[in-house]
Amino acid sequence: MNKDGKVIRGRFGEKNLRDKRVGSTERIQRVKREDDGTIRLNRFIANAGICSRREADTFIASGVVTVNGEPVTEMGIRVKPGDDVRFNGQRISAERKVYVLLNKPKGFVTTVEDPHADRTVMELISNACPERIYPVGRLDRTTTGLLLFTNDGEMTKRLTHPKYNRKKIYHVHLDKNVSKNDLQQIVNGITLEDGLVAADSVSYVDPEDKKQVGIEIHSGKNRVVRRIFAHLGYKVQKLDRVYFCGLTKKNLPRGRWRFLSEDEVSFLKMGSF
Repeated sequence: MNKDGKVIRGRFGEKNLRDKRVGSTERIQRVKREDDGTIRLNRFIANAGICSRREADTFIASGVVTVNGEPVTEMGIRVKPGDDVRFNGQRISAERKVYVLLNKPKGFVTTVEDPHADRTVMELISNACPERIYPVGRLDRTTTGLLLFTNDGEMTKRLTHPKYNRKKIYHVHLDKNVSKNDLQQIVNGITLEDGLVAADSVSYVDPEDKKQVGIEIHSGKNRVVRRIFAHLGYKVQKLDRVYFCGLTKKNLPRGRWRFLSEDEVSFLKMGSF
C-alpha cells in the first residue's frame, strides 16, 4: 500500500495468485479425469503387478507396451476400462493385487471349495478383501502355520512350482525320540517314491526333548515332511509351518490373518530366499 492508500501488487504477489489459480485448475482437471474412469498407463501396469510406476515408464519408452494393438511410447498416456493393454505381448489386468498371510489352525482344509469339507481356510479370510484370492500351495487339515493367499497368479507360480525350491521351516512333533543318525540321514538325502529329497538343516528344538525337531527344506514335493519321517519309521503328531519364503509368524496369533507390507511383497517378488 502506498502513501495514497492504494494497494500495489508486485510481480511476486501476482505470480502467487496466478499459480494458485493454475494449481486449482489442474486439481479440478485431475479430479475430472479420475472420475471418467481413466488411469495413467504406468499406474495401470504397476497395479497389474508387473513393476513399479517408475519402471513402467522405462518399459513404455522401450516400446514393449501396446494399447489396443498400437505401441505406446509416450509418457502420461491414460487408458480406460476395456482397453487391451499388453506387456511383451501378454494381456495384463489392473486388478488390485492382494496378499494375505494366515496363521492356519488345524481342522481346516486348504481349498477354495470342497462340498465334503466341514471347514475350509477360505472361511478364515472371508472378510479380508472384496477381491477373490486363493491359497498359495496347501497345508493339510491337521497341519498348522503360515499360509499365503493372493490373486497374483505369477507370484503363486513362483512360490509353489517345485523348480523354484522356496525355503520353508517346520516345527515337527514326533511319536518318539529322533536319533542323531536319522537327523544326519535327512540332511544327506532320502529316496522317496518320487525321488531324492534332502533337508537344508534339521535339529532338535529342545535338547532335552528329542521328539521335537525343526526342519528347514526347499523341496516343493507334496507332504514331503510327513513322508520323510514316515520313511524313517516315525509318526508326525504335530506339524507347524513357522517360516514360508521369508515370512514368519511374528505377531500373528493362530487363526488370525494380516496383509503383507509393501516391503514383504517386494521381497517375495525378488525371490531372494
